[in-house]
Amino acid sequence: MKKIAVFASGGGTDFQSVIDANAKEPFCEITYLVASKPQIGAIARAEKAGIKTLVYEKSAFENKDAFYAFVADTLKENGVEYIVLAGWLSVVPASFIAEFENAIINIHPSLIPSFCGMGYYGLKVHEGVLAYGAKISGATVHFVEADVDGGAIIMQRAVNVEENDTPESLQARILREEHTMLPLCVKLLCEGKLVKEGRKVKILK
Repeated sequence: MKKIAVFASGGGTDFQSVIDANAKEPFCEITYLVASKPQIGAIARAEKAGIKTLVYEKSAFENKDAFYAFVADTLKENGVEYIVLAGWLSVVPASFIAEFENAIINIHPSLIPSFCGMGYYGLKVHEGVLAYGAKISGATVHFVEADVDGGAIIMQRAVNVEENDTPESLQARILREEHTMLPLCVKLLCEGKLVKEGRKVKILK
């Protein structure tokens, strides 16, 4: 069974969706949670599930590059093959991505290529959608490359934007889609059913 690490920066609801799906029908071993700061909700979820954590603490590392180098070494030493960014709000450096080429996936709360890239994260995505007057938004799972949110798309799901939506209400509806789509994509990845050919990703039956 493939070993994965999940990266999270907040409450960890996307992380929890993978934990729950894997508990029902095991498709991977969640070896590590990598947390961008101490005392976030995702860490409590990892502890409850018996998953080891690697936490970025400013006092423990010279800088974030040093942290990413430490994480890369630790994951490789422990046989982790795939990485899932599940609400990771930091830009992953190209040097780290090169260490895990075509083995990192991310979930983004919009229909890429709209409302993505630098500056679009968390509620800022949904604020942008509403300010623009878009009628449809959604979520995207994609491979991670050095170009932020620019990797090949694996799967997308659309959500209608309602007339009275707030950023929070739109976020909540999109999260419901994320919580089914992300575990499915992780399962497909771990089962070798995603075939990446340039910018196109085939899903094998």
